[in-house]
Amino acid sequence: MTSGASFPRRVRLTGRNAFADVFAQPIKSSDRYFTVLARANALPHPRLGLAISRKVARSAVVRNRIKRVTRESFRQHQQQLGGLDCVVMGRAGITALQDNAVLFAALQRHWQKLSRSCAPS
Repeated sequence: MTSGASFPRRVRLTGRNAFADVFAQPIKSSDRYFTVLARANALPHPRLGLAISRKVARSAVVRNRIKRVTRESFRQHQQQLGGLDCVVMGRAGITALQDNAVLFAALQRHWQKLSRSCAPS
């Protein structure tokens, strides 16, 4: 693991209020697999929240795989995200996908889009 690419508690969105803040006024990025909501925070590092519902993926095994892929992608791109709070939500088409590389590519596009949209002017 490279330096700065970990996933400690400080980079997780925890608690109802943290999620509610992101849902209140988000910057949104969507594709056929994910919807990613983001909002600037006052911290020097990004935070990630996951909302992969049972409605999207019935099997716990599938939900956990999606979460693992999302966390790993976030770890690899957290340096470019700056001070953003991000909530990743899965969409209905995600369960048919078996290839993790496609999920990584989709998430990478979201991280790039959000880092440009939320960059300080």
